[in-house]
Amino acid sequence: MIKHIVMWKLKDEAEGADRLTNAREMKRRLDACADIVPGILTFEVTLAQPGLEATCDVVLYSEFENKAALEAYAMHPTHKALVPFIGAVREGRQCMDYEV
Repeated sequence: MIKHIVMWKLKDEAEGADRLTNAREMKRRLDACADIVPGILTFEVTLAQPGLEATCDVVLYSEFENKAALEAYAMHPTHKALVPFIGAVREGRQCMDYEV
């Protein structure tokens, strides 16, 4: 199994919207990827929550059956369509994939 965790820090303003609006839109778009390919076992997108510590604005926690499933997800047109929006609104990105 491959775990794929991505964390994004968003710009204060981008694409004509504020950080929270863009975070919500990013979550909506990412949630649409939850079952786009076989082999996605877990797919959870969450936003920073007031009152809880956070150094990022959006987190994706996902688990894939194997590396091939993760690669299929990365190349899927629905996922690829997210890239320009995320690139425009993000200030920074951290990612880690690991096998368990």
